[in-house]
Amino acid sequence: MTINLTPTQILAVVGVVVVLFWVWRAGARRAKAAAGAARAGARLLSLTGRVLVMAGAIVGVQWVVITHRGDVTLLLVVLGVPALFAAYTLTKALTITTHDGPRRGERR
Repeated sequence: MTINLTPTQILAVVGVVVVLFWVWRAGARRAKAAAGAARAGARLLSLTGRVLVMAGAIVGVQWVVITHRGDVTLLLVVLGVPALFAAYTLTKALTITTHDGPRRGERR
């Protein structure tokens, strides 16, 4: 049994295969983009949750120390250490750093 195809039929089959491949690739790209967006959203939500839990823990410890007036040094430590971490983080986030690389004609 032999298969006799005309050049038009062969061209049509090749065209259908190319279109199917193109649709498959477009779907894969869309799925990859959607998965990346979902991961980024989950990452942000996870980070937000961790920040809120840590803030709650810090506030809880500070509240206990402030309401049970005891040692002044302990009060200063409990209030000062989180302030130092916050100041370091904000300073690092808000500081603009530049990279001064070699200029035109200069050696490294």
